[in-house]
Amino acid sequence: MRTPVGSFMVLLIMIALDIYVFMAVKSLSLSAGSRTRGLIYGFYWLVSIITIIGVVIFMAKGIEYLPKKIRTYLFASILAFVFAQVISSVFFLIDDVRRLIQWAASKTFFRNTEVATMSGDGISRSAFLSWLGLAAGTSLFGSLIYGFSNKYNYRIKRVKLSYDNLPPGFHGVKIVHFSDVHSGSFMNKKAVAHGVEKIMAENGDMVIFSGDLVNDRATEMNDYMDVFDKVKAPMGVYSTFGNHDYGEYARWPYGGVTKDQNLINLAKIHEQLGWRLMMDEHIPLERNGDKIALIGIQNWSAKARFPKYGNMKKAYAGAENYPFKILISHDPSHWDAEVRPEYGDVDLMLSGHTHGMQFGVEIPGFKWSPVQYMYKEWDGLYEEGKQKLYVNPGFGFIGYPGRVGILAEITVIELVNSKMA
Repeated sequence: MRTPVGSFMVLLIMIALDIYVFMAVKSLSLSAGSRTRGLIYGFYWLVSIITIIGVVIFMAKGIEYLPKKIRTYLFASILAFVFAQVISSVFFLIDDVRRLIQWAASKTFFRNTEVATMSGDGISRSAFLSWLGLAAGTSLFGSLIYGFSNKYNYRIKRVKLSYDNLPPGFHGVKIVHFSDVHSGSFMNKKAVAHGVEKIMAENGDMVIFSGDLVNDRATEMNDYMDVFDKVKAPMGVYSTFGNHDYGEYARWPYGGVTKDQNLINLAKIHEQLGWRLMMDEHIPLERNGDKIALIGIQNWSAKARFPKYGNMKKAYAGAENYPFKILISHDPSHWDAEVRPEYGDVDLMLSGHTHGMQFGVEIPGFKWSPVQYMYKEWDGLYEEGKQKLYVNPGFGFIGYPGRVGILAEITVIELVNSKMA
């Protein structure tokens, strides 16, 4: 819980940031007419004051009385504005350090001569760096606000994976993979239903969901049961738990329900949906007379702040008898930490978790997101030797109610036998 001193410090830092950025805005608008300057100053301080009021409301717990949609967008808009200020301030700070060094040099080495960039008031602010900082901050803020409209923009990503050990009976099998629903974040049931329709339109032989059905509580699925129960496939729908499904980030008990009971209730929801929840186990899949193993474990993360409930040894026991193995494991850090070093015959691992941070750039030949500095494998296909990992960037969203660059994805994976292709 934030203390009064901590809350005061947060507000103090925000006000200092507001003033610091405003000084750059003021410097850049000196050449504008007085009316234009007034509009610029007024708009800046209007947004700044609204942001500070919003933070105060959050700190005072008043946000709980606002409708979910309002508090979600208010929180995201505040973060967007603050992030934009921070990015702009980096450029302004570089310029201020430059000016300080230049001023110190002029006083030390040029006492009797005038430095070109000096005036009666000292070293002038660099217009280039200031405009660059302002452009960067404004672009970030605009992108994050625009991203609100992208959260239900589901794309279909088609991937063909070739293996020489895939049983002939599974040649051409189609797997529809999605992950990270986070039903507690949804605010538009019709849009979500459209995404599910896209899943079903692919007519996959099987569907795999790799965890995080809810944000915290099983009750978040109440309004979406009649949406996700439409997810069916001839060979079945298979699922597992992600880190959020365990209720690690919520206060318990809630509504008379304990954390343990919440997990039991969520497991029942998977069952009611008709999904086969994989809990540290494997099952055989049969097609055209051939069999492969599908392994599913609970969340297992190599990152210390995320739970490590999964038991790969238990899930794998007996699976070595099958010629081809697919693993469902929510967190992609599991691949490098345990799967590749100890289970070299797991052919394909399907994960989610990262969301691609819901922010980044993805164009042909180039892909970037801040999340790549935390996760080596964070979006798309990765290969090491004969083993492959696919990380789905998520169907839903959490925290930030939008997506910029890294869209919600439904992955359609076709497995082929390289000798039959």
